Amino acid sequence: MKSMFAIAAVCAIAIATPALAGLPVGSKAPDITAKAYENGNPSNFKLSDALKKGPVVLYFFPGAFTPGCNVEAQQFAASIDKYKAAGAQVIGVTGGFGTSARTSTPTAGGGLDEAVRDFSKAYQVELTQRPGWSNRTSYVIDKSGNIVMAFENLGPDGHVDKTLAAVQGLKK
Repeated sequence: MKSMFAIAAVCAIAIATPALAGLPVGSKAPDITAKAYENGNPSNFKLSDALKKGPVVLYFFPGAFTPGCNVEAQQFAASIDKYKAAGAQVIGVTGGFGTSARTSTPTAGGGLDEAVRDFSKAYQVELTQRPGWSNRTSYVIDKSGNIVMAFENLGPDGHVDKTLAAVQGLKK
């Protein structure tokens, strides 16, 4: 029961916190390199490399393993074949820590926490009241690296519908 409360509290804090405005449509997407996981396997992600394959849907969410964030991730997963059919890749990023406190401090040389914070700052999606956490913002980035769609809503609904429509519109 305590873990359920912790999950709800983390999600409630993220939802109640105002966010900075994200990058506007038409701007150049920052080229980011970060450690990642693909199908459960560690990998390296570089936006410019991903864009060589086609458009990228980049979605930021507040906290891993929280109710709203799980809903959003499941919605993206359920539509992944539609994104692939449109030639797009879907990348999810969070600056939030989920259900437990961070147990390590980033080292001076950097680390995963620091890389994610830098990623969130570059895309201007850091929550103002929770530095290091990202708000819920989705971007569609075309092959040339331009942001063609941006959607910010702290609830999980709308992100898949809007990004999928934007990606499908790029094929026309």
